[in-house]
Amino acid sequence: MINIKLTIEYDGTEYYGWQRQKKLLSIQKTLEEKISQITNEDIKITGSGRTDAGVHAIGQVANFKMVSTVPFEKLPFILNNILPIDIRIKKSEKVNSDFHARHSSISKIYHYYIFNSSKSECYPSLHLRKYVYCLKEKIDLIEMKKASRLLLGKHDFHSFSCSGSSFNNSIRTIKKINLRKNGNIICFQIEATAFLYKMVRRIAGTLLEVGKGSMKYHEVKNILENKDRKKAGKVLPAKGLFLMQVKY
Repeated sequence: MINIKLTIEYDGTEYYGWQRQKKLLSIQKTLEEKISQITNEDIKITGSGRTDAGVHAIGQVANFKMVSTVPFEKLPFILNNILPIDIRIKKSEKVNSDFHARHSSISKIYHYYIFNSSKSECYPSLHLRKYVYCLKEKIDLIEMKKASRLLLGKHDFHSFSCSGSSFNNSIRTIKKINLRKNGNIICFQIEATAFLYKMVRRIAGTLLEVGKGSMKYHEVKNILENKDRKKAGKVLPAKGLFLMQVKY
């Protein structure tokens, strides 16, 4: 039996998230069915994390074990011919038997994309609208950056999570955080050891409140310390969120 590591990209628009669900379309279930089809085994695949419904991935990582003699290096070619067009295998590697896509990871990088234009006649391309959150209000990127830096390091991020999380411990470490603007596109970039349920989207929503002037940048520290979700910003839509990379 060999342990296979896959690097996967997908458009999450039509899926109810990564995790397998009985009657709903998921990335995990789709992959398991197709891999089982070519290996003639009952394959169970483990992802690095559970992306929510509508969230996309450029560098999701998963692993599974098989006894099949199908060459592991040919799996991307074989699978990409039978997978739906919105899921693609970028890379297949043979790894040590103790490698675990979730437990072995040391950090994850997410990007959240916002299309921002105060001009009423300016809209994102039809091909872009599924992948960005649109905002017409003018925002102050400098204030947002000042607020974001208050979140760096190890903290209890209960305020930036949502009910329904499977984790009892809400302490996480944000290693890097940045905001960049290119034309009308703002990219919020964040790297952390792990994330809570909807944490990235709630942080992005809170920073936008700062950018719009509805909240002072230093209030973010109070929200963090008081562990009060009601004071944080709203959870932004899933369509703007991308899992970019998982580090090991």
